[in-house]
Amino acid sequence: MNRIDRLSAILIQLQSKKVVKAHEIADRFDISLRTVYRDIRALEEAGVPIGAEAGVGYYINAEFHLPPVMFTKEEASAFLLAEKLVGKLSDSGVANAFESALYKVKSVLKVNEKEYLDSLNQKITVYNREPLGEGQQNLFLFDIQAALASKKVLKIGYTANYNKQSSSRFIEPVSLCNYDMRWHLIAYCRLRNAYRDFRLDRLNALEIQAEQYNSNDHLSLDEYFAQMTQDNSLINIQLRVHKSIADSLASSKYWFGLVEELKDGEYYDMKFAYSDLPYFAKWVLSMEDQVEILQPIALKDCVRAEVERLYAFYKPNIP
Repeated sequence: MNRIDRLSAILIQLQSKKVVKAHEIADRFDISLRTVYRDIRALEEAGVPIGAEAGVGYYINAEFHLPPVMFTKEEASAFLLAEKLVGKLSDSGVANAFESALYKVKSVLKVNEKEYLDSLNQKITVYNREPLGEGQQNLFLFDIQAALASKKVLKIGYTANYNKQSSSRFIEPVSLCNYDMRWHLIAYCRLRNAYRDFRLDRLNALEIQAEQYNSNDHLSLDEYFAQMTQDNSLINIQLRVHKSIADSLASSKYWFGLVEELKDGEYYDMKFAYSDLPYFAKWVLSMEDQVEILQPIALKDCVRAEVERLYAFYKPNIP
């Protein structure tokens, strides 16, 4: 990227949030902090009203606005891919809002770029593993985002998986995350006096309360999962996987609780947190001889037991 394009991109980035840190700009463009300072000075000399807070970052005067933004073909294509994913991995409210935003993107494209996107649109499809059916379920994504941003208590109706009974409870939302193709809300549950993982497709009601909570009292998402890993219900598992099958594990490894992954030459060292060793053993068997179980020993025993069970079932019936 040449300097003129980078200066334009930095100007857009500065308008994207209230305060932008110098290292955020440096990381985005892979440049030094010294170069960031020079670029900021160049924008100031060009008349852009940039302010700075010592030790915090840069900001632009709220009254300053760029002229309408033009998108490149690649940027517009990225929006199209995102729309396909949003349509399958969100609820109808978010999907409709994103579709509206994409219309605005398309409105500023050149004719040939619009034709390019129309052509792509017919050739890109996302299949959800568990389709939502005729109408997308309301996952309350907008309300949850609003509660997270304003630190508001939520009242929810929730159907538990183990007994299928619905309960009403007040919760303090901590983080919204997506794994195994589903949205989850990590929150402090006042009914249970503990942190809980609520699947959004099991919510049947949600109301934002006027009461605010102190977010500083809560765990971060990383701290929550670290705590869950230490819980007796989750077992620490370490595998050494050959790179030849690494790509094939791209989606399933998260379902089985991937915590950390490090490349070491021809192998990947993977750490998992999972509760069901026999079920995990069946997954390990699918990797054949391209995986080594580092720990726990009990997992090796589960794999051997599964092999013996399969052999007993399939062994030739010789008189």
